[in-house]
Amino acid sequence: MSLFRGSGVAIVTPFNADESVNFEKLGELIDWQIEESTDALIICGTTGEAATMDDAEHMETIRFAVEKVGGRIPVIAGTGSNNTKHAIEMSKFAESVGVDGLLVVTPYYNKGTRSGLLKHYEAIADSVETPIIVYNVPGRTGVNILPETVAELAKHPNIQGVKEASGNISQVVEIARLVPDDFYIYSGNDDMVVPLLSVKGDGVISVVANIAPKDTHDMVMKFHEGDLKGACELQLKMKALIDALFKEVNPIPVKTALNLMGREVGGFRLPLCQMSEGPLANLKEQMRLYGLL
Repeated sequence: MSLFRGSGVAIVTPFNADESVNFEKLGELIDWQIEESTDALIICGTTGEAATMDDAEHMETIRFAVEKVGGRIPVIAGTGSNNTKHAIEMSKFAESVGVDGLLVVTPYYNKGTRSGLLKHYEAIADSVETPIIVYNVPGRTGVNILPETVAELAKHPNIQGVKEASGNISQVVEIARLVPDDFYIYSGNDDMVVPLLSVKGDGVISVVANIAPKDTHDMVMKFHEGDLKGACELQLKMKALIDALFKEVNPIPVKTALNLMGREVGGFRLPLCQMSEGPLANLKEQMRLYGLL
C-alpha cells in the first residue's frame, strides 16, 4: 500500500486511569475512523502523545494499530527522534510489523544544521524500505526545514512526502514548486488545508479529524473531485472549531472534546493536564455550534 490522498487522522492515544494505553478504546476509535471514511491512520504522532511513551508501549501501540486496521487503510507510524540511531531503530521496528509509511519529525532541541538534517533523514531512509514522510513543525521542534532542503531529500527514493506544519503558505508553495509531481504534500495545519491543496497538496494529517472525521475527509475529496466551492465551505465551517482545538497545547483540547462526546479516551500524561476554564468553555460552545454536543 502506498501513501495516501485525503484525510489522515493523527489519532489520539486513549489512556486508562493508571495512564496505561487503553487498547480497547483505541480499537473502537480506529473502527469509527474507518467507518467515517478517514483515508489513513497516523499512530504515535504528536497528537498520540508519543513523546511520553517508552519504547515498549510505543512499539506495542504501533503493532496494535497495524493489526486492528488489517489493511483497510494505510497506517503511518510516528518514529522520529532527535537521536538518529533511535529513530532508525523505531523505524525498523515499525517496518517489521507492516506499517505503510513512517512519519519522521525533524530532530528537536539539538536541531542540526542543513547538512545534519540531510544526513539524519538519509540515514533513516537508507535503513528501511518503507516510505518516509518528513514532518516539519518548527513550533514544536525549533527548527524549520527549508524548501530547498525538502527538495534535496525528495531525491531519496524512500523519502516520499512532507507534512508541512510551519503555517507558512509561501513556504508550502515553494516546496510544491521544487519537488517532483509524485512527492506527497500534506497539511499539518487544519486551518489551511484547502490553500495547501491548491498548490499540488495531497491531503492533511489532521487533529480535527479525531472529532469530525467525515467532514475532514469530504473537504479534501471535494477539492480533488473539482468541487472547490464545497471544499471551501467545509474549511470555513470548521475554522472556529479548529481554533478551539488549539487554544491550549494539542492534544489537550481534542482529547477533552472526545471525552465530551462520550468517547472515553481518558486523561493525559504530564506535563499535559486538564484544560483551563476559559478555553474549555470556548471548546464546548464551538462543539455545540458544530453539532457535536
